[in-house]
Amino acid sequence: MKGKAPQIVQYQGSKRLLAPQILEYMPCHFNRMIEPFAGMAAMTIAVAQKKRADNYILNDLNTPLIKVLESAIENPKQLFDEYKKVWEEQFSYADGSVAHYFKIREKFNAGEKTAANMLYLLARCVKGSVRYNSNGEFNQSPDKRRYGTNPLNLKNSIYTISSWLKGKTGFYSLDYKQILDMAQPGDLVYMDPPYQGVSQKRDARYISGVDFDEFVNAVDMLNVRGVDFLISYDGNCGDKKYGEDMPKELGMKKILLNAGLSSQQILLGQKEITFEALYVSRGLIKFMPQQQPTLFNQYLAI
Repeated sequence: MKGKAPQIVQYQGSKRLLAPQILEYMPCHFNRMIEPFAGMAAMTIAVAQKKRADNYILNDLNTPLIKVLESAIENPKQLFDEYKKVWEEQFSYADGSVAHYFKIREKFNAGEKTAANMLYLLARCVKGSVRYNSNGEFNQSPDKRRYGTNPLNLKNSIYTISSWLKGKTGFYSLDYKQILDMAQPGDLVYMDPPYQGVSQKRDARYISGVDFDEFVNAVDMLNVRGVDFLISYDGNCGDKKYGEDMPKELGMKKILLNAGLSSQQILLGQKEITFEALYVSRGLIKFMPQQQPTLFNQYLAI
């Protein structure tokens, strides 16, 4: 199967554009793909498109995100119908679609955390970026330049994704360490945790951060149990480095993947390429390509 993998909705931080590079470091086939920090499951969708795994586990502490994924995969018709109804409502508002967005956001925060409501908020909010206040309420503003993903465009994507993953996927909203406990040799765990800049404090983009030392210990246990894994974690842009390297004792290889020009740097009139770090577990090192598929053409060993 050729072409870019489909997505359910634009999601800030998604690895969809980096997926072809990350796939280069995976075996051609493995038993089960596990994403403890799934977001909108870009890597699982990319793996499923290539038919590289037999089964999948998707987990995220943000329960409404998991509801969207489960609904899209297991019952795409229901999600399409319910999303279409919410999306079309905005055109009946005399005071504009922005007022409709705020109404759905209010209903969502009051407890109506349906997959359709979550999907609409993601599709319509600024930059596809979730934001939460100190009370855990969704508080991102609407993008006033657009109406969100047209249901007809959504339909093709979710039906395609469902055809790849339906009946093969487990859905969870648990602490990532509980998900890692499920992993077995023959599985592949892909982790894209909150980066170190937000791991030690509350951040509006995440339901919860990740303690660095706890994360290192959890990764070490995967090594002990012989479970293969890949970790997207921090990186650099120009001369600025984000976060400290993972410990050498974990025996991983660190690769810098070319993530393209930084949008923030472009706004500032600069053209700095962003490189995101990918850590490759010792069991996967043998699958590393001889020529790295990025502009940063060297391996960084740790």
